[in-house]
Amino acid sequence: CHSSAGGRFLAVASSHWELVVTLLAGRTTVTIHGPETRPREVYCPPDGEWLAIRFKSGTFMPTLPVHRLINGNDVNLPPAFRGRFRLDDSAWDIPGFDNAEVFVDRLVRRGLLTRDAAVSAALDGDGQALQTRTSQRHFLFATGMSFAALKQIERARRATQLLREGRAPIDVAHDSGYYDQAHLTRSVREWMGLTPGSLAREERQLSFLYKT
Repeated sequence: CHSSAGGRFLAVASSHWELVVTLLAGRTTVTIHGPETRPREVYCPPDGEWLAIRFKSGTFMPTLPVHRLINGNDVNLPPAFRGRFRLDDSAWDIPGFDNAEVFVDRLVRRGLLTRDAAVSAALDGDGQALQTRTSQRHFLFATGMSFAALKQIERARRATQLLREGRAPIDVAHDSGYYDQAHLTRSVREWMGLTPGSLAREERQLSFLYKT
């Protein structure tokens, strides 16, 4: 994406982390951006360009636990020679749109990107996968949040998408699994920072609501 003018927007809750390449004022920066467990105001500078590789929940870098990146605790990776950046004591080419998947494959082969079997099972709907304290700690390490918080964030994001498509709040509450419209209102206010009415009227610029 790119920005033509600067301004503030609302970064809404997200259960995913990203590797972000920023081109701003002639300088390229590679950043590991973590999940968000609460909405917050963010300033977007003008004349910037961004490419983000968004990783599925449960995918993590063992050397950079996701729970350390929560709520704006981003990590800028140090630059290396010839426009590269440094990761795991090695110089890496900055990924672009055309070679992002190749870049991710290299991370996997080097052991810098992995998934936990119990975490994957829980995210795939296995209700027994998080029965032990150890598996719950693994989930927190891999995602940066509890299973309950992750599911609530995903539900609130889905509800926000439906509201912005013009669906009535009462219908959105039913289709998203909320008890009633009041439950929907409390949830989207907590995770998205706005009421259903404000979301439907698109009164604020929000961070991207990716459809997963």
